Amino acid sequence: MLNSEILSKIKKIELRSKKLVDDVFSGKYHSVFKGHGLEFSEVREYAPGDDIRRISWSVTARRDRAYIKKYDEEREQTVMFVIDLSASGHFGSKNITKNELIAELTSVLAFSALKNNDRAGLLAFTDIVEKYIKPKKNKKHILKLIDIILSYKPQNKQTNIENALRYLNKLCKRKALVFLISDFQDKNFDKLLKVTSKKHDLVCVKISDPKEQEIPKKGIFTLEDAETGLCIDVDFSSKDIQNEYYKNFQEHNSYLNNIFKTSKSDVIDISTDKPYILELIKFFKNRETKVIKHY
Repeated sequence: MLNSEILSKIKKIELRSKKLVDDVFSGKYHSVFKGHGLEFSEVREYAPGDDIRRISWSVTARRDRAYIKKYDEEREQTVMFVIDLSASGHFGSKNITKNELIAELTSVLAFSALKNNDRAGLLAFTDIVEKYIKPKKNKKHILKLIDIILSYKPQNKQTNIENALRYLNKLCKRKALVFLISDFQDKNFDKLLKVTSKKHDLVCVKISDPKEQEIPKKGIFTLEDAETGLCIDVDFSSKDIQNEYYKNFQEHNSYLNNIFKTSKSDVIDISTDKPYILELIKFFKNRETKVIKHY
């Protein structure tokens, strides 16, 4: 049984998401996330310039005139949300935690998928696969996905993106649209990211909080790693400590930027202190430009 606070959050997220889908993203999702493949529609008489590889020889033989097969693009597709539920997602220095932001983003994208008649599923992970929800397409199903992100209590706290992607690739035999949503506090998943990007239409959504880039300028603080539980005392008055922190932070960002680029994955950067709607609009516009150039 859900408590009233979770129910209230889900209802608010649903209302905001559906309004954004109707008012802002109407048609955009449909135009940039096309189906993967062709579906036979009908036959018509051959016309000069038609691709002879599409000639229907059986119909041609029966009617004594050349006919070709006509295909429509398959619009319906599977959308998988691969969601990081590790303990670092509970952090948020503003009015929203990273997990709550993930729930809202998933809601907007899932309702967009529903409007496009696509099926949406969920694979939630920490350093293990915590939960898998089979793709479906109805409002009740989407609300269930949001509920899991907000209220599910994971067995573990750490992050293993490689393990999640390996599970996804074994699970989804056909090409799917995959949103990998995480703060990416992990390493050594570059090979599986490349494999997944080749097999699926992969979009990496990187969630961050501004406080993760800031440290106190002075004073001794006890820091706890949310995923390992390790506590250490740090003197931030030390320039060496400050430099080491920023060096590690920049190195990890460089690592992520490099593997996103080499895997040819689309990337959306979302922060808890900025309206995510702006980044989504920017992403859809960039993606739409790529689609137009491709065609």
